Amino acid sequence: MTDVVHNRIALLRAEQGVSRRAFADALGVHYQTIGYLERGEYNPSLHLALRIAAFFDVPVELIFSVEPFPRITSAQPDTPARSADSLSP
Repeated sequence: MTDVVHNRIALLRAEQGVSRRAFADALGVHYQTIGYLERGEYNPSLHLALRIAAFFDVPVELIFSVEPFPRITSAQPDTPARSADSLSP
């Protein structure tokens, strides 16, 4: 059994447009720590995990899990193709 903690830090940072350095500064950690966390090379302390959740204003369970998160795909639901006739005025 491994002690891997999966996280969505990079996704949340990207959604909010926050750089690693700005995020690290807000948390009071070195910016490289954020990279280690995002890559799963470092598991946060409970205190740090709670501060990260507070930063994003979401429950800690939304960010961290012992199970992998489902992949987000760009697949869109099938929509009927528009015919050339429907494009003319």
